[in-house]
Amino acid sequence: MLNSESEKPMLLYFDDEAELAQRVAHASGLSGVVIKKHRFPDGELKLQLPERLPEHIVLFRSLHQPNEKLVELLLVARTATQLGADRITLVAPYLAYMRQDMAFSPGEVISQQVIGGFLASLFDAVITVDPHLHRISRLEEAIPTGRAIALSGAPLLADLVARTHSDALLLGPDEESAQWVGSAALAHGFEHGVCTKVRRGDRDVEITLPDLAVRGRQVVLMDDVASSGETLAQATRLLIKAGAAGVDVAVTHALFADDALSRIRLAGVHHVWSTDCIAHPTNAVSIANTLAKNILSI
Repeated sequence: MLNSESEKPMLLYFDDEAELAQRVAHASGLSGVVIKKHRFPDGELKLQLPERLPEHIVLFRSLHQPNEKLVELLLVARTATQLGADRITLVAPYLAYMRQDMAFSPGEVISQQVIGGFLASLFDAVITVDPHLHRISRLEEAIPTGRAIALSGAPLLADLVARTHSDALLLGPDEESAQWVGSAALAHGFEHGVCTKVRRGDRDVEITLPDLAVRGRQVVLMDDVASSGETLAQATRLLIKAGAAGVDVAVTHALFADDALSRIRLAGVHHVWSTDCIAHPTNAVSIANTLAKNILSI
């Protein structure tokens, strides 16, 4: 039990993520304080935290475009302990470097192990949303810290789909999306399936539709992340050719690199929905309350 206002955990965030961070702070009843950031001409960073911190702080930083942000995490976490923090929780709605979980050629870096170990060395707990895990089932295997919590945006997206299309067919663009499609479909009784994908390069993929009747159906392609958009675009073209009445896309993380969103729309997608784990014009549902609930559980 907290005895005074000063003992409440504090949520620290950066100005470029102020909107979602402030919603999370408000929903969890924490004071939200922005970290001041200055960039020197040579590219180095100067960060400034409050001069005194409570025992428990929550650092909010979504790790898309991660390389500089990982340095920020190191600087903030090490400094926070000098300013009075004894426990530090990282809230990273998007968690980078999780896809590379094994070496496919000699000398290849297994970034999941490296970054996971790095985060575990800095934080007592990590909360994220739909991490891109391939061959492991629990986030603790990637980030061996005291608490590693993986939430999902699929239920929120499923609720949105249900409000828009009462009898949608949910499809995952590849086998890895099965977990998100399955959980979303279960929530509302949607028929669902996954496509088969063979990847030959970042923008070179071959898609095969599942053996399901799509003619005349409203199809929603659902996945954890949209980056290059090539998989979604190819799946959309195949679905339209097969007679789908329409195709929408729902993703947790709206990375949409370069012209990815335009290419998806040109392929024939109508609606594109995402959570606000990453700020983007396609944001349609907010993860703030889900994050706040789990912050309070810690």
